[in-house]
Amino acid sequence: MKADENGKAQFYRVVEDAVQTCQADAGVGQPSTELEDEQVAQATSAEAMKLFLALENNEAGSNAAFIIDAYATVAIAYHRAAGVYSEDKPMQDLGTAAVHLLTMATSYTTQRPDS
Repeated sequence: MKADENGKAQFYRVVEDAVQTCQADAGVGQPSTELEDEQVAQATSAEAMKLFLALENNEAGSNAAFIIDAYATVAIAYHRAAGVYSEDKPMQDLGTAAVHLLTMATSYTTQRPDS
């Protein structure tokens, strides 16, 4: 969050792209019940974790850490949304922060689709 505005914008776009990729790869659509919300969150988190591990194991290029961080953020946020951290207060707090970051990224990219 200490990045300049250009750095924040770039990270928001990468995070939002990671969310879209994970949801598409997990085959999730718009949920209609709470149970489906949990299933969507679990599937999205699992896909983000899979991509995070693949990228981390094959790190290449100067932007790799940036992209790896985005997938880690998505995995943690959706783990939190699925209720996985209900008994782990520090992870619950981290998950809440990740959810806020995803919300900021979605809001930013929705307001500035061409930026």
